[in-house]
Amino acid sequence: MAIELSGSGLTIEKVVKIARDNEPVALSADALARIKKCRAMLEKKIVAHEIMYGVNTGIGEFSEVVLTDDQVKDFQKYLIYNHSAGIGDPAPIEYVRGAMAGRINVHAHGNSGVRPEVTQTLVDMLNKGVTPFVCQKGSVGACGDLAPMSQVALLMMGEGKAYYKGELLPGKEAMDRAGIPIPGLQARDGLAVINGSNVLTAMSAIFLFDTNNWLKQAEIAAAMSLEALKANMKPYDTRLHEIRGFKGAVRSAAAIRRLVAGGDLAEQRVQCKVQDAYSMRSTPQVVGAAHDAIAYARSQVEIELNGVGDNPIFFPDDDLQLSGANFQGTPVAVPMDMAGACVTMVSVMSERRMNRLNNPALSVGLPPFLTKGAGMFSGMMLSQYTADMQIVEQRILSAPASIQSIPAAADQEDFVSMGMNTAIKNFQILDNAYGILGIEIMAAAQALDFREYGFGKGVTKAHEVVRRHVDFLEIDRPLYEDHTNMKALVKSCEILHEVEKEVGSLE
Repeated sequence: MAIELSGSGLTIEKVVKIARDNEPVALSADALARIKKCRAMLEKKIVAHEIMYGVNTGIGEFSEVVLTDDQVKDFQKYLIYNHSAGIGDPAPIEYVRGAMAGRINVHAHGNSGVRPEVTQTLVDMLNKGVTPFVCQKGSVGACGDLAPMSQVALLMMGEGKAYYKGELLPGKEAMDRAGIPIPGLQARDGLAVINGSNVLTAMSAIFLFDTNNWLKQAEIAAAMSLEALKANMKPYDTRLHEIRGFKGAVRSAAAIRRLVAGGDLAEQRVQCKVQDAYSMRSTPQVVGAAHDAIAYARSQVEIELNGVGDNPIFFPDDDLQLSGANFQGTPVAVPMDMAGACVTMVSVMSERRMNRLNNPALSVGLPPFLTKGAGMFSGMMLSQYTADMQIVEQRILSAPASIQSIPAAADQEDFVSMGMNTAIKNFQILDNAYGILGIEIMAAAQALDFREYGFGKGVTKAHEVVRRHVDFLEIDRPLYEDHTNMKALVKSCEILHEVEKEVGSLE
């Protein structure tokens, strides 16, 4: 059944289904009626020669230039040409599909003044698999994602390039093969396609979806390391976290308790210290803080997905148009900068636990660097180097982009969100996070093989999944393949899915 786009109810999960899983979409009947009503009002204002930004005026620094009737007809074409100014490699198809879904949902409010044919063309492109070629770099996140969205708008004129059935084709050829009519761009249409932060918001939605799965695997990794390090599990009693009140910490502690349940450690059949190091004892507080940050970021992204990010905005019931700055990406960029930093933070803690597994002074009886032949063999010594390198890169990328504004357009656009930089770097942070967590899980599995007591059901299942992909390190071997396989394993969520079948959801 198609996901209905009506201006409300668009969740992160629905964006992922549309963007990644190619779920079909449909414009609701009420939304279509609102779009038509708004367009009728706009056309009356055009006939009356009412001055409207981006309709019969230039844009940016040229907003005071009033266009003639003949110029209005061609202005949208040149607007899209001028703004198709990105650079470099294409954005992944799922980012573009997510952005198109978000733009349709903006139009569905009936405040954008766009012709319904243009919105329906976006719907048809999603459903028939025509995805514009969009350069990932070029947006400053205000007035929205103008450069990448302009490459989407080129298809409305039968121009640009697009992917169709695995081929990159000229835009018109892709549309023709899919049987999608070219709607053309009339007054207001071009700006109505591009003037919102839809690409960075779609990317943020996908990132948050993936990060939630990564955080659950960070708890699996922690549980494996805690069992291997003979941790005191009392700090994971949910009563301890409920009395403080942070929801994320309560969630994280409960998840880790579920993962170790039934094992000798949880049943207090293994001797442990009275108090462990912070990287062990405060895992729920740290991962929980990340959960809370992701929850806040999610709330802001879903507001944006269901709001009217455009300029100008038309109010048909009041016969009014208002020009403002609802394209500004800052409301998404700020929480997303925090979300990326939280992934780095949890990665740092993961590496600290991995360090304890390797270090014979801290590992509670495990062999040095998790090898039987210390001296002749170096075991997982170099695995830590690989994790550390990735963490340094994460730290560099965790500087907030939302404070990095550079003025543009002759200082008319003198503060911009740089939210696209946030979105791009967050995926780089997460890519490193898959590798770092994979290395901890690999080390924890190695350490568990040296222990002779029983583990929790969740930890046992995680260890079993790891051993399908990476063998026990009996003697030294090149580890780059193991590291890369573990990174791919974490990214695939196979461990998570198998563990959740065993112990239930870790949400």
